[in-house]
Amino acid sequence: MQNFHFFLLCMLGAAFLSSVLCNDANIVSPDNCCFKYYPRRMNKNLFRSYEITDDRCPKIGVILVTLKSRTICVDPNLTWVQDIMRHVDESSF
Repeated sequence: MQNFHFFLLCMLGAAFLSSVLCNDANIVSPDNCCFKYYPRRMNKNLFRSYEITDDRCPKIGVILVTLKSRTICVDPNLTWVQDIMRHVDESSF
């Protein structure tokens, strides 16, 4: 009889644990967010790609990827950032 109670307790624990793990799976945080922007203007020829941050980030930003695979967060509202994004888009065709 003790084995049956132990088995029942294990099954009940597994059911509760799986429901907790499934609920946490819905909470996904974004991978790349910008918390601080790079302040200075940069040459558009130094970049090979860019990525716009996720809507769930506290600040909307653009992550510029240099030719050496370094990443820099910048403000997407600046004109020089928009020029870089346009240049990267045009050079990818």
